[in-house]
Amino acid sequence: MKDVQIEEGWKQALTPEFEKDYFQTLREFVRQEYKSKIVYPPAKQIFAAFDHCPFAKVKVVILGQDPYHGPGQANGLCFSVAKGIPFPPSLQNIFKEIESDLGKPIPKEGDLSRWAEQGVLLLNASLTVRANQAGSHQNQGWERFTDSTIQKLAEEKSNLVFILWGSFAQKKEELIPQSKHLILKSPHPSPLSAHRGFFGNKHFSKTNEYLVQNGMDAIDW
Repeated sequence: MKDVQIEEGWKQALTPEFEKDYFQTLREFVRQEYKSKIVYPPAKQIFAAFDHCPFAKVKVVILGQDPYHGPGQANGLCFSVAKGIPFPPSLQNIFKEIESDLGKPIPKEGDLSRWAEQGVLLLNASLTVRANQAGSHQNQGWERFTDSTIQKLAEEKSNLVFILWGSFAQKKEELIPQSKHLILKSPHPSPLSAHRGFFGNKHFSKTNEYLVQNGMDAIDW
């Protein structure tokens, strides 16, 4: 992360954040971690969520917590895995809900970049993680950076859909003015909680209905 390489619209929106002291400290921490440990996603994909979904195109925000920490899984987009990687349980449940909600068959690949390219920002609260150590890069500054990202979007845009699954994501609700945006909440798609209200939440059809009502194209989930 010597110089932050990120999509130009995001660069303009977030440059004040990149220049703050905490981000310089975070950048040095991440640089040392990649030098000395196995860290995911690959360094070139740290900002993949932003690069695949330019600031000007954002319509929907889905919030995750950490990148996946198994070999080859994380690709910089929350809940998404690289092509050829088996679906983690949460992603499997997301696809099951889409199938139930919209009648779309479960896809063969778990790479969600096709969502991102339609305007879905797939944002983890922490953008990096050590191999096999969930939460290992929390409280280093990433959360402050991604909270600022959410606030910037919420302030500068109208009629976004924020999808908050699980208690961690739902804490971000306070960053979002409800008068300007649609907030959808449910339990997390993890097998531990999916049967407590994630299944049947119909967030994918509700998102599309809201987008169309506000003059935007629906997402091809």
